[in-house]
Amino acid sequence: MEGLMLARVLRDLGPALPLRTLGWAFPDETTAALLLDGPGLDGRRNLVLSYRPPTPVVFLSRERLRGEPHNPFQRFLVARVRGELLRAEQLKLDRVIALHLSGEAGFVDQAPTRLVFEVTGRNANLLVLDEGEGFAGRIVMAAREITGSRNRFRTVRTGGRYTPPPPYDKLDPRTLTEEEAGKLAALPIGRWRERLDGLGPLLGAELARRAALDPAEAPGERWPQVLRALRELVQDPTVSEGVLHGGARAAARGEKAAALRKALREPLDKRLTLLRNQLSDVARAEAGLDDAARDRAEADLLMAYAHTIPAGTERAVLPAFDGSGEQPVALEPMLSAVQNAEKRYTRARRREEVYLRLADREAGLRAELQEAEARLAALDTAELEALETLSVQVQAGRPGRSPYGARFTTPGGFEALVGRNNKENAALTHRLGKSMDHWFHAQGYPGSHVLVRSGGRDLDLPDILYAARLAAAHSKARGSSNVPVDYTRIKHVWRPRGAPAGQVHYTDQKTVFVDGTLPTEGSGGASGAGESGK
Repeated sequence: MEGLMLARVLRDLGPALPLRTLGWAFPDETTAALLLDGPGLDGRRNLVLSYRPPTPVVFLSRERLRGEPHNPFQRFLVARVRGELLRAEQLKLDRVIALHLSGEAGFVDQAPTRLVFEVTGRNANLLVLDEGEGFAGRIVMAAREITGSRNRFRTVRTGGRYTPPPPYDKLDPRTLTEEEAGKLAALPIGRWRERLDGLGPLLGAELARRAALDPAEAPGERWPQVLRALRELVQDPTVSEGVLHGGARAAARGEKAAALRKALREPLDKRLTLLRNQLSDVARAEAGLDDAARDRAEADLLMAYAHTIPAGTERAVLPAFDGSGEQPVALEPMLSAVQNAEKRYTRARRREEVYLRLADREAGLRAELQEAEARLAALDTAELEALETLSVQVQAGRPGRSPYGARFTTPGGFEALVGRNNKENAALTHRLGKSMDHWFHAQGYPGSHVLVRSGGRDLDLPDILYAARLAAAHSKARGSSNVPVDYTRIKHVWRPRGAPAGQVHYTDQKTVFVDGTLPTEGSGGASGAGESGK
């Protein structure tokens, strides 16, 4: 945005001041919207401050904006920048504005503050200053801290003094006289912006368009025509691409859409990678069937001719069953022929079981892959409204997060916490869990600890199965069927001396068998689930 554009926004806002502020909304990590209300406004408006470099913008919007704070600076705005919006001012026609807020009396009084917005391209910044006049004062907090290592001429540090941009000597186009304009007649119109405040490349080109002159052409005797075009531009800084509010709003919406699209693409890209890897596992398991068949054929030969193979033999040549000739078979000399055969049978059976387990999932994996690819393609063409709706849906479907793990709720209303790493597993089991809470873990598989905060009460079967499926789905047995999951009270779980974080021993456990898939909301059942005591 250029200086005259900012002046237009403040000119629209000024007559309505002072205005009540109804709170902050944060559509993304670099956009803050202050909801304003008052008799001078035609309905409630959001004053939108988008401070993402290199295209920061400020505009008034009727759009309903939402969003919780994304970072400490935005949380600070909610807590400290409060009260009526008393005044809005601009530093000459520079790309710097200040918003004065009255503060607020309450249980904890909030002092008056100034919000300074530097709408300066790649150096864009939003700062909170203490109470005062003009643009000087102490920085209470800044969206972007700028140290001497980044800029040796000007630093922006919380607690330091704010230094506004250096002064300059330019003519004010709002008060430009005919005499002053006549002195500019020798300059090409494309260079008038070098002498006029508030004009940048965009408005400089718009001035040439309105004056119907070539930017490289000196106005000569036609400077009155240029002056009339300049006065029109001051009153209505409309550019050829659209009016200010529309252009600024479109720029902010475009940035917001790009940020949402990026945030939505990341989990989809990860999911696509995982699905493709899982389908590759199916292909490898299918290729392993040939090895399994070869192992079985060799094992059959060894069992048939075991009596002819001396102990300690490393290689035997045995006649094939189909009469096609002799077949060499490599042996482990430390094992007997029968033991070599049993080892081959075990290896073949393991490969066949892996394939059958993965093949059962192949159709579902391919359908999910196709759906994920379609969703990813739709993101590239989705409008902002569709992206916002999708973002809300994703957030609603995402399990709650806490400092101690992912949070779920069992069908009986108990809180279930799932450790996301070894450190969180240890915190859940040894710090957060009470002695009579319930603890779950997939039997024989590395995975998450699941803590159900039952408060000493017994769990009903739906709650047990729900928590067991959480443990199975967050283990190496994810996706498998009939996964054994042990559960017991926290008081029966302990960490062995010297063991790493997350490694435990336990006793007095019971075992249930569930599918290794995430349970649906409110469900606890699992087909074929059973329970046994140990």
